[in-house]
Order: sequence, then C-alpha cells, then structure tokens
Amino acid sequence: MKEIILDTETTGLSVKEGHRIVEIGCIEIENYLPTKKIFHYYLNPDRKVSQKALEVHGYTDEFLSDKKKFIDIVEEFLDFIKEKRIIIHNAEFDIAHLNHELEIAGKSKIDIKNTLDTLEVARDKFPGSAASLDALCKKFRIDNSKREKHTALIDCELLYKVYINLFNQKEPSLDFSSENEKVLKFDKTRSIEYFKGLVVPSSEELNDHKNFIKNSLKKK
Repeated sequence: MKEIILDTETTGLSVKEGHRIVEIGCIEIENYLPTKKIFHYYLNPDRKVSQKALEVHGYTDEFLSDKKKFIDIVEEFLDFIKEKRIIIHNAEFDIAHLNHELEIAGKSKIDIKNTLDTLEVARDKFPGSAASLDALCKKFRIDNSKREKHTALIDCELLYKVYINLFNQKEPSLDFSSENEKVLKFDKTRSIEYFKGLVVPSSEELNDHKNFIKNSLKKK
C-alpha cells in the first residue's frame, strides 16, 4: 500500500483569517518503506507572513516573493497524492489549509477520511502524555536535532520515523514479490535476498524414512 507523509508550513494559524500555505512537503512510502519519491515546494502565499509564523519556520516575505503559487503546482500535487492515504500530524490543521488552497484553485477538496492523523493515534496510544512531534521523537529516541526551525521536509522525515514506531514497524518487512524468492528489507539502501526452494525426496530416501519409523516403533 502506498501512502504519503505530508506536512505544510503557513503564514499563520487560521484559514478564516486568510492564511495561506508557504511550504508543502510530501514523502511517498510503500509498505512502511520510502520509495524515494518526494514532492516539495516553497510557495508565494500572496500575503504577508505573520510574526508568529515567521518565528516558527523563518520564511520571510522576501524569500517567498519569487516562488511559485499553489495554483501553479496544484495538478502535480493532486497527481502525487492520488489514490494514496495521507499521513499527517494534526491532520485537521493541514487539511483545512490544503482545502482552502484547493478551493481557491477551483479543485475538489481532500476528504479528511482519507487521512491518518498520527496526533490522534498517539493520544489514543499514550493517553495523558505529550503528543507533539518533538515529544514523540523524544519518546521513540528519534534524533530531531536538525529541527531548529519547522520545515516541511524535515518534519516529514521525522513524522515517517514516528509513524513506523507508532505502529511497531521496526522489524524488516518481507516482500513476497515472487513465489520462490523473499526479499528481507532493512532500509531503503540495503536488502538481503535469499532463495527458498522446494526439496523433493527421492524414492530411496522415502523408503529409508519408512524403515526408520518402523524400526523406531518396534523398539518402543
């Protein structure tokens, strides 16, 4: 099953106040392993970045001024996420902003039912515990030292690791791509292959086995 790890950065918190997306990042995974397909853009939001948002991600109005607008990348984005479940931390926030952009672009909205919210999963699994991305990185001993500012791709990489830990997918996964061959995958760069064939005993071996069983029963 293919899934998308997704994160956005915005000009502010509230869609109702007209805040827009300034960065979008997506990492495609399949059977809990990255496929190396990535979608990433900085975006010109056509409005000023709020001071609070600037403190979070550090993207200035000047930096964003020459970037593409969401409408310029919307078709590519929709094609990238098509028929894939979307994994988001705090899905309500990101989906609200994405749907706001899609509405402006004249496109159909994303159904939040097609998403998995790791924030909700973490709250259900660890009731009463902090469930922010940083808190979960600490819980699962994931190195988040690169996260000096919130950036979509770094947050996607961290969320991917949190996601597989939430669902206990630390062990290698087996890819049964053919009947006789199994590939044991440890990570996206390394794999061990082995062949498991069917050994058919000869008539002589079968006869020897019958005699062994018969003599063993006699001794008892």
